[in-house]
Amino acid sequence: MTVPRTDPEASDRRPLHERIAADLRDEIMSGDLAPGARLPSTAQLKDRFDASSATVQKALGLLKDEHLVVGRAGAAVTVREHRQRTLRPAAYMAPAKSGEPYRWLAEAERGGVRAVSTLLDVAEVVPPADVSRALSLVGGATAVLRRQLLSLDGEPAELVASYYPVDIARGTPITERRRIRGGTPVLLAELGFPPHRSVDDVSARVPTQEQCAALLLPGNLPVLRTLRVVFSADERPVEATVMVKAGHLYELRYEFTPG
Repeated sequence: MTVPRTDPEASDRRPLHERIAADLRDEIMSGDLAPGARLPSTAQLKDRFDASSATVQKALGLLKDEHLVVGRAGAAVTVREHRQRTLRPAAYMAPAKSGEPYRWLAEAERGGVRAVSTLLDVAEVVPPADVSRALSLVGGATAVLRRQLLSLDGEPAELVASYYPVDIARGTPITERRRIRGGTPVLLAELGFPPHRSVDDVSARVPTQEQCAALLLPGNLPVLRTLRVVFSADERPVEATVMVKAGHLYELRYEFTPG
């Protein structure tokens, strides 16, 4: 019988400073190291991880680059107050009420956060393969793309690419390079396609070059990628959106009621 190896160095091939940062990052994100708390001293971390001072400092440098901790050489390093945010996708699904901004912005601001949506692009394109399948497009058919960058308190939070069937979008504000009051859910409802059901596929991925640049990501930390497909009452897919956010700064909360 072969006994599984439990030595971290036997199964984790990352450099030691990355492994140290990973363990500390998990403690920060889970709340074991609370906002404002001091991290263990360099001497304590050296003993804990059997590492040199230089390796420990390199690990702390990664966490500083990720905006999880603050501090300088020779001084205590503490956990930043701004850490992982919890987002509730279900709160953004319904169309905004009359006179209200897009639900994502309204929900963020209810939590005391300054939220901004920047429209990056509007174009008719051939979508990625998974989006084409979601919208039931065949043979290289096009869709109308609207790309946005959502920011919270001045920091990029989410890169959003929404795709719409051409026969629904053409001749409507969806094709115009301007923001839509209340967001596209309001407009789709006005066009006779009110959102009825949504399906989210969430995965963790290594960020692309574009995502790294847009979200100001440090290194190769994973991103959370959500492909959301919105269906109208007749089960027609009317919107497919790819949302990408930093995996180390945001978590998604889904609430379910047993049927």
